[in-house]
Amino acid sequence: MIVVTGDAVAKSETFDEVRKLSLEHVHRSRTEPGCISHAVLIDCENLLRFVFVEQWADKQALMDHFQVPESRSFVKALRGLLAEPSTIQIYDAAPLQMP
Repeated sequence: MIVVTGDAVAKSETFDEVRKLSLEHVHRSRTEPGCISHAVLIDCENLLRFVFVEQWADKQALMDHFQVPESRSFVKALRGLLAEPSTIQIYDAAPLQMP
């Protein structure tokens, strides 16, 4: 399983637009093949910071997601609305069995 985390800090005047775009992106992404989960959350310590948490079946599903025109458009649209550059971290993860 591939786990993706990332964040985007909106400008105060662009918060509503970033929220709208982020929710549209998350809802659309959930319908893609290989998407296990895709969520956007607001950081309780920085209310302008959106946090993305995603799970993908495998690397190919994530690479396919990055090639979807709407995914590229989302990233492009965010750039002008953010207070600082967004971040992304990608992990190859395996579930652990807990006793």
